[in-house]
Amino acid sequence: MSDLPSCTHTPVDDSTLDGPQHAYDTSSGSATLAAGSLTLVATPIGNLGDISARAIATLNAADVILCEDTRVTAKLLKTYNVSTPTQILHDHNEEGRIPGLLSRLQSGARMALVSDAGTPLVSDPGFRLARAAIAEGLNVGAVPGPNAATLALTLSGLPPHPYLFSGFAASRSSARRSQFAVLRAAEQAGFSATLIWYEAPHRLLDMIEDLIAVFGADRQAAVARELTKRFEEVRRGTLTELQTHFTQTAPRGEITVLVGPFEGDSAPSEEDLDSRLRSALKTHSVKDAAALVAGAINLPKRVVYARALELGKE
Repeated sequence: MSDLPSCTHTPVDDSTLDGPQHAYDTSSGSATLAAGSLTLVATPIGNLGDISARAIATLNAADVILCEDTRVTAKLLKTYNVSTPTQILHDHNEEGRIPGLLSRLQSGARMALVSDAGTPLVSDPGFRLARAAIAEGLNVGAVPGPNAATLALTLSGLPPHPYLFSGFAASRSSARRSQFAVLRAAEQAGFSATLIWYEAPHRLLDMIEDLIAVFGADRQAAVARELTKRFEEVRRGTLTELQTHFTQTAPRGEITVLVGPFEGDSAPSEEDLDSRLRSALKTHSVKDAAALVAGAINLPKRVVYARALELGKE
C-alpha cells in the first residue's frame, strides 16, 4: 500500500470566489450539427497543427463544406481524413449562390463554411451568405480559431487594445492615402488605437510610403509575415525603419501591417509638413496634395495649400 496520504477532490463553489470565473465546456470531441444550420469554421493560417478537435468534428458532421478553393481545402481535409464533399463559394459567385444555398438550408442541410486560411468572413467570403441566413432566421454558428490580425497584434509589441482592423487597404496609392487620412483625422479628434491591415508583399513598400506620408515617419509600427509558418517574422520599429528594412530585404509571404496609436503633440513641425507635402506631390496635384495632407495634420487647409504651392514651384 502506498505511504502517500489519500486525496479527495472537493468541488469548488464558484460563487464563493472573488472575480470573474471561466467555465469550460468539455464536449469538444464530437459535433452534432442541427438540421438547417450554417457553421463558420476557422482553419489554420499556416501550421496545420493549429486546427481544433471541434473544427475537425464539425467538418466531418457537415453535409457539405463551402470553401474558397477546393484545392486548398482538400489539403487540410486529407490531412485529417475528412471526406465531406466540398463546393466553391468565393467573392465572385457568393451573391448568385445565396438563393440556392438558403433553399438547401431551409430543407435541412448542414453546412460548414471555411476560408482558405483563418477565420471566415475576416477579409474572406461568407458575410453575405451568413447575413442572408440570419435574416431568414436560420441557425448560424461558428467554431473559433486562428486569425492573422489578432496573432500579429499580440506579437507586435504595440498596445493590444483598442485596435482597429481594416482588412486590405485600397490597392491604388491615392485611394489608400485617402483612407489613411480619414483615420488620421479621427486621431486628431481624439481617436486612439492600434491600426491593422493585411497587405500583399508586392505592395508593402508602397503602402509604407503612404503610411509615412499620412501618419509620419516616426510612428511606431510592425510588419508580421508568414505567421505560424517556417519563415515567420515580426519586424518592429518606426515606419522609416521598416521601410529601410524591406527596401533591403524584399518582403515575401502573407503580411499583416500594424501602426501604433498616435502619441505626442498633434501640432506638426514645419519639417513634418514639408515632408508630407513633398511625398504627396509626387503622385497628386497641388490641390489634391494639400487636401490630403490637411486631412492628416492639424493645420488649416489654406495654410497647407499655400505651402504646397510654394513647394510645387521647386
